[in-house]
Parts: sequence; C-alpha cells; structure tokens
Amino acid sequence: MPIYNAPLADMRFILNEVFNAEQFWQANENLAHVDAATAEAILEEMAKFAQNVTLPLNRTGDEEGATFSNGQVTTPAGFKQAFKQYAEGGWIGLAADEEWGGQGMPKMLTVLADEMLFATNPSFMLYPLLSVGAGMALNSYASQEQKQTYLPKIYSGEWSGTMCLTEPHAGTDLGIIKTKAEPNSDGSYNITGTKIFITGGDHDLAENIIHLVLAKTPDAPAGSRGISLFIVPKFIVNADGSLGERNPAGPGSIEHKMGIKASATCVMNFDGAKGFLVGKENQGLAAMFVMMNYERLSMGIQGLGASEFAYQNAAQYATDRLQGRSVLGAQSPNKPADSILVHGDVRRMLLNSRANNEASRAFAVYVGQQLDITKYSTDPEAVAQANIRVALLTPIAKAYLTDTAFQATLDAQMCFGGHGYIREWGMEQCIRDLRIAQIYEGTNGVQAQDLIGRKTIKCDGEYLAEYLAEIRDFANELDPNLNFIKDATLDVVTEVEMITHFILDRAKENPEFSNAAAIDYLHAVGLLSFTYMFAKIASAAQGKSGEFYQNKLALTHYFIQRILPDLSSRIIKIKAGSDLLMNFSEDYFTNQS
Repeated sequence: MPIYNAPLADMRFILNEVFNAEQFWQANENLAHVDAATAEAILEEMAKFAQNVTLPLNRTGDEEGATFSNGQVTTPAGFKQAFKQYAEGGWIGLAADEEWGGQGMPKMLTVLADEMLFATNPSFMLYPLLSVGAGMALNSYASQEQKQTYLPKIYSGEWSGTMCLTEPHAGTDLGIIKTKAEPNSDGSYNITGTKIFITGGDHDLAENIIHLVLAKTPDAPAGSRGISLFIVPKFIVNADGSLGERNPAGPGSIEHKMGIKASATCVMNFDGAKGFLVGKENQGLAAMFVMMNYERLSMGIQGLGASEFAYQNAAQYATDRLQGRSVLGAQSPNKPADSILVHGDVRRMLLNSRANNEASRAFAVYVGQQLDITKYSTDPEAVAQANIRVALLTPIAKAYLTDTAFQATLDAQMCFGGHGYIREWGMEQCIRDLRIAQIYEGTNGVQAQDLIGRKTIKCDGEYLAEYLAEIRDFANELDPNLNFIKDATLDVVTEVEMITHFILDRAKENPEFSNAAAIDYLHAVGLLSFTYMFAKIASAAQGKSGEFYQNKLALTHYFIQRILPDLSSRIIKIKAGSDLLMNFSEDYFTNQS
C-alpha cells in the first residue's frame, strides 16, 4: 500500500519561520483568536484524519468508483462514513465565519490542511471543497435570509453545494449558455437546461444538495452581461428549514473518467426546477467568480498534494530498491547491490520534485496570506493591494503549480521503473487523478491567457510591476551570506521585467502575439515566484544550526542551478513570436496527404 506522512515539519517551518504567521494573525483584530499552538493542533489532527481515514479509501474508491443507478449516485464504500466524520470534526467550516457555524481560520492555514486531503484522496476532497466554494459565493452575494437558510447546513455537512456552469456547447465562453430562468409570481424562477461536468452533482453523503446555477432570464442582455445566479436545491427547503418536495433537478448520468473516479462528475438536468435568485439579475458571473477563484487556488493545492504523495513514495522506493553499483564502487558492500539513490538521474528526479513541493507550499501560503488580507484587514489600502496581488497570482497558483506538479509525479513514477506502471504502487492512479487539475476550473492555457491578457496587458503591466517591486525590496534586504539567492532573485526580476515590456510592445503591433506567448510567460512568472519563495525560505533558514536548515539552503542552491535556467528557454520562445504558430493554414492540421 502506498505511504503518506504529512510533512508537518515543513508546514510549521513555512508558517512560523518563513511567514511569521502568529505575528501576522495577532496583529489583525479579526484573526487574533489564532495562534501557533492552535494552528499546530489543527494540522496534527488533519494529518491523523488524512493518514488514517482518507488514505485507506483512495485506491478502493478508485476501483469501485461512484455509481449511477435509477437516477441516483452512490459513493464508494467508506466514503459516507468518512464524510460524516469529516463534517462532525468541523472541517468543512474550518475557514467559514463563526456566524454561520464556522471556525474562522485563516486561509494560510487551511491551504495546508487541504494539501493533506488532496495528497491522500483527491476524489473525497472534491465533495467538501465544492461545498466550501458554494458557501463563499453565498456569503458574498446572497441575502441575509438565504445565508441563514443555507450556510449553517452547508458548513455542518448536513447539506452540500455544487457549482453549475458548463453546458455541452459552452465551456470557457459562458456568455453563450442556454439555461433559462423564467420568473414566477412568488419571486422564484423555473430553471430549465442541462449542465455538464458537475462535481458532486449528486451523491449520498448529505441529505440535500444546494446547486448554484448560472442561467439567463428572458430579457437578459446578450453575452456574459446577461448571466444570473440561482440557488436550486435538490429538495425544496420549507419555511421552517425542513426539507420538502424533490425539485426536478438531478443527474442524467455520470461521466466515466480517466481519474478521480470516486468523485461523481454529473450531467445535471434542470426541468423547470424551482430556483432563487442570488444577488441581482445579470450579475451572477461576479458571484460565481468568488467560488471559481477559490477553486483555482485549490487546484494548485491538488497539484501540491499529489506531488508530495508521489515524492514520498518514490523516495522510499528509491531507498529500498537495490539495483547495480555506484560508479564510485560499492556504497553498501554488505548488500547485494546499492540503492538506486546512488544514481544521479534518480536524484535529479527526486530533487526536482522536492524543490517543486517546497516552493509550491510556500507559494500557496503566500497567496493564502494575501486572501486573508482581503478578507480580514481593516486597512483599505492593504485590502486593495492584496486584491491586486490575488488577481495576478491566481493563474499562477492554478496553472503553474499543477503543471510543475504533473511533471513531478511523472518523475516520481519513473523512479519506480516498471513498478510505477503497476496499480499496486499507486503512482499510475496518482497521475490519473492529477491530470484533471490542469483542465478543470479553466484549463491552464486559459489561465495563461488570463495572466498575459487581463492581468498584464490590460493594466499595462501595473499589477506585475508592484509584485516585482516587492520582490526586489525583499532581495535587497537579504543577509550578505545569501548573495547567491539575492543575485539570482534580482536577475530574475530584471529578466521578467524586460520580457514583460517586450510583450506589451509586441501586443500593440500584433493581437495574436500574446496568446502565442501565454504559456511561456506564465511559466516565466511562475519561476519568478518560486525564486521569491526560495529567497524567503533561505532567509528563514540562514544562520540556524541543524541539518533541517542546512538542507533548506542546499535545496535553494539546487533550484537556482538546476531548475531556474528554464527561464532562459521560456524567454527565447516568447521572443520567437506568433508567426511560427499562426502561419500554418487550418487545412494543414487535418490534411495528411
């Protein structure tokens, strides 16, 4: 059976020494109820749940899968009991407002709790994850009465939530959705249409499911300006809070997928189902984006969890696997062969994965801190700056973390050789489960377009300039003993700044240029962000004794010399322009003669 040991030591280091989390929390009156001891207790309890409850269900859930019969979805054996235990532990409302039964924990802590669940059972994690996202959208845009009706039940786990956006003909382009919302005399609406790829659209984990559905009213403006958001419960909620009649909203089927098979991905049919408007008509997309942006960071955490799981298993396998001898001679003369850790290529793959994990974890906490500022700070200027930073970095959090994680899981699989292709070792499931993270919540290509288009070109590079200034200021204050990372960080800032100006200039001349450069630019900004995280890690480790801290500095050196050079190739590809891509005719791609 695959192993998993929650990386609590690194999590404590990131929170307490890299980001001085307790000081940050105590300085904010809205977070002063959180201290390091509370955070550690939460992480330790989540580690127990992940290792003892969700990890054993990961493979069995994959093999059994969610099943669909007679219009109902059943989750794999053990999931219902695990979900009940998870809900009773208060985990669904960990970051929710106390007003609605939550615990009010900061995002920079909950991202680490989420990582452990994603590492051990991503299919399971998706059920409560959608509930949390739905709760966030409702908390931001719903009426007080709607909040009182739905939020306590969602956060207790009695009810769950979904996000119903995509239609068979409308994925990224939500402006062309066809789902209709016809108004009724009592203020409700009849919702009619079909949604696809709906995670947790139906299941047996909760007694009611609260669907958040995008639809258009009869006189809605064309395009995305005409989208409204509606609450469509599986069972109508009576005035006293009890459940009434079944709403004509339910699954027509579930998808048969490459991975996350225990997560029910449903085709949802709404046949005149009763719905209730959230916020104002034609402003539904803004409400849904609250949920979507939360999910996008979570997909990055899914990548980190998978990469950490894969790394741990590959490192253990490489330690135990005896094969051949070191080129320097026998390193374990009392054994029939040396472990494969004596081979440089195996170490390359493991160190790449380890560096990715540690930078990703720090980056997730950094973005989480920005989200905490937007939610809890009482300083309007700080909130405005944090909102800009979150807008800039959300595409990085989603796309760069999942791109690098997917490569890391492939490297981990390769460490196993042929055994990595066999089900029993867990690597092939890990890769299958992770692949979707690069696709859903907006493909990574779409995230790259968002970064280069809306977050860079549209604001003339202002968002990035502020980020670069922050990184420069930090690097310039580093201890003189850290000149190796200081110089590398300042060089990366300069290179990314220069290529951004190049992009801004070329985009004015050629509208196709930015799309062609988008993925490489996202990876360039991702490498910049990871360099910044390693600068923070090195700064926290500098001057402290012990192997733990020395390894942080050694891994920083490794990142600079073995991973960061990829920045040069990304810049070269950006400068190559769009003509090489766009000059092929459309016929070329299908003409095989």
